[in-house]
Amino acid sequence: MDVVSLFSGCGGLDLGFEKAGFKVIWANEFDETIHDTFRINHPNTILNTCDIRDLSASDIPDCDGIIGGPPCQSWSLGGRCLGIDDERGRLVYDYIRIVEGKRPKFFIMENVAGMVSERHIDSFLSFIKMFQDIGYNVKYELMNAADYEIPQDRQRIIIVGIRNDIDSSYVFPPAKTDKYVTLAKAIGNMHEPPRPYLNETVDNHYTSILNHDYYIGEYDKKFMARNRVRAWDEVSYTIQAQAKNEPLHPQAPKMVYISDNERKFKQGYEHLYRRLSVRECARIQSFPDNFRFVYTNVQDGYKMVGNAVPPRLAYFLAESIKECLKKSASCSVLIGYVKSEKDLVTIRKQNVYYVRGGNRPGALSFGQLDQSIKWLLLHRNGEHYYFELYDKSALECNRKHLKELGFSPQGDSYWLFQIKRELSPTEINDSLSKIVIHTKRPQILNI
Repeated sequence: MDVVSLFSGCGGLDLGFEKAGFKVIWANEFDETIHDTFRINHPNTILNTCDIRDLSASDIPDCDGIIGGPPCQSWSLGGRCLGIDDERGRLVYDYIRIVEGKRPKFFIMENVAGMVSERHIDSFLSFIKMFQDIGYNVKYELMNAADYEIPQDRQRIIIVGIRNDIDSSYVFPPAKTDKYVTLAKAIGNMHEPPRPYLNETVDNHYTSILNHDYYIGEYDKKFMARNRVRAWDEVSYTIQAQAKNEPLHPQAPKMVYISDNERKFKQGYEHLYRRLSVRECARIQSFPDNFRFVYTNVQDGYKMVGNAVPPRLAYFLAESIKECLKKSASCSVLIGYVKSEKDLVTIRKQNVYYVRGGNRPGALSFGQLDQSIKWLLLHRNGEHYYFELYDKSALECNRKHLKELGFSPQGDSYWLFQIKRELSPTEINDSLSKIVIHTKRPQILNI
């Protein structure tokens, strides 16, 4: 299935969906410091670099799904908590606008847990209502990455929408609490010392471990207010997008309690305290070692890693979407009859097919057509023609409209289907090829 990615970042969600067999055909990311990283790691995806506010749905290719995480800074409880009063917070509306315009089978939207906090819950519920109003059955869940074989505590709200003409109920992937991954397993074999950087230009020539760079800026009072070290046999604290806030490497002992607002490094072990490197953070986020982050400032490296959706979590979500759509009743075929060669030529030229509506004999009722129909099988004089339809419900039309397209209808009320493409003999679904046609009246079969 074809997927479009919005607010793509370096492509953590994209990577997980690709591993699950989806094809990410098009992505949008405005931050120019991320573009090289995305292009190197997703060479088969078209990267659009425009401001999403300047894009319309017609600028984006048709797709089966839309995935993405609008900026989280406005919703994070560690920030100013401005929500929709912040320009970045209002970008959620652009995500909803694109989903409404493209009408994919599903969407997934990710954000920080703060979006469902008491401060922001009214805004969050208004987003859910908007998704429902544009035709989606919506579910959401607060998920912890540690429950999905990812070595960090990382709570994120995940919103999943399934288009409401698809007869299937989405179920979130079950937690795998018997498979926690520790820091020892994630980064315990990385014995090579990382390269320290402050503000100088990063040397992007690596002899062995890609992006094994770490930030050596000062630790501020906020950072020193609590312990920042997790042990080897634990999962990491949340990987952050700001270099100065990254967790410390587990080689150091846990920080010493002074007061509720102060910790300090254990005396005699100060040399062991350092931030995790960009690559160590990437491993904890579940990125593969061959995923190359391109940056000249080490802080940009941390930003890309910390803002990403862990690819392993994305993979489990993608698999759950596949299971949901497998159970749907959207694989229906419309069987129709072509009266003349002229009609067949017009059908191919206009990429449409129509059937009788209203109350006339042989007409199809709305109750039969309010679902998406995927295939169109036409027959004439013993010949069969196979088409794939766009995933949309039938549209009502009248005689005047059909005449403008080149047809010669007799009645006043019709249903119109939009054709995506004609299938070649090698593409014909096996179930389609076995259908035997006995009637000239249109009918719908589930296959």
